[in-house]
Amino acid sequence: MTDEVLTSEEDGILIVTINRPDAKNAMTKAAAEAIAAAMDRLDNDDSLRVGVLTGAGGTFCSGMDLKGFLRGESPSVEGRGFGGVVQQPPEKPLIAAVEGYALAGGLELMIACDLVVANAKAKFGIPEVKRGLVAAAGGVMMLPDQIPERIAMELALTGDFIDAARAYELGLINRVTEGDALAGAKELAKSIVANGPLAVRVSKQVIKQSRGWPMDERYKRQTQLIAPVFVSEDAREGAAAFAEKRAPNWKGK
Repeated sequence: MTDEVLTSEEDGILIVTINRPDAKNAMTKAAAEAIAAAMDRLDNDDSLRVGVLTGAGGTFCSGMDLKGFLRGESPSVEGRGFGGVVQQPPEKPLIAAVEGYALAGGLELMIACDLVVANAKAKFGIPEVKRGLVAAAGGVMMLPDQIPERIAMELALTGDFIDAARAYELGLINRVTEGDALAGAKELAKSIVANGPLAVRVSKQVIKQSRGWPMDERYKRQTQLIAPVFVSEDAREGAAAFAEKRAPNWKGK
């Protein structure tokens, strides 16, 4: 175990905190492995509905720990990628709560999350080229899927930063808060926790997977995924709760 990543639970939310504030939460091998373990816990524990990934000490993540890089260490996990999450995010929703800087691998961690809440003073960028490197943990591949290609190209080739207002304008983040980003992420998470867990999981699955489906197969493939949701106990419970004007009692099945 490592104290480089802390976890806590709150009302169905798993909060995962990168805990290297003196190093601006730069990612190490140990931290990546701990995050991967937390993502497995999120997916395997039925009492957990949503994950929140954040950083301690006013910074989200400044990227790869360069001292570790010089020692030959890779802050990745086999099959999971950088930070234990960029190549294989959890099946359940994951929200990034960003304070300070989300740079290099930190930005790549952020864009691997499904939703982003950021403080108004946060900064974002992939400055790897300034160090003779490439944003290889998804930055140059995933960023053009989330913002216009020309803007992604500019960020990748200049290494310059953008602020929260610009990131929100581009659709890179969901919400900007003047206060604590984690509090804002918890508020967003609670609105997801209130919904049917099967419906939430499959909705995420369809959104993520359908971008690569052939147009003439999209509805067929969607039906294969969503059909079990419509005959689930939760679907009946949702309808009953609406008719009876009460909160639903979800069972996740």
